[in-house]
Amino acid sequence: MAGAEGTILVVDDSRVVRKAARRIPETLGFQVSEAEDGAQALAACRAAMPRAVLLDWNMPVLDGIGFLRAARAEFGPDRPVVVLCTTEAAMERIMEALEAGAQEYIMKPFDAVLLQDKLVQAGLLPDLAA
Repeated sequence: MAGAEGTILVVDDSRVVRKAARRIPETLGFQVSEAEDGAQALAACRAAMPRAVLLDWNMPVLDGIGFLRAARAEFGPDRPVVVLCTTEAAMERIMEALEAGAQEYIMKPFDAVLLQDKLVQAGLLPDLAA
């Protein structure tokens, strides 16, 4: 996959987490770019809309929910596909993320199998098991 249609934006304030998280979609054939907060992520989406965003919740400047609400207001309900990646496990937090416009929700730490499954569920990868 080449070009913006095959791009995933990894958004996390931790450089270590971004570096680790980007390896998984890269092995699946996606091009990956990075942002360290929600404000950088919005700017990146305006410059070149990614196919999907792997989004941390807790970040400085603009957190994940703030990014989600701003992105949905500006770009609509479907683009980009957002997978919220967080340590927030409470059901009310998960519901808040889904209501704000996240298509999927994944708990940190996650592995390649779990993330690949979420990307299939979000319609970003074919379901080879079907």
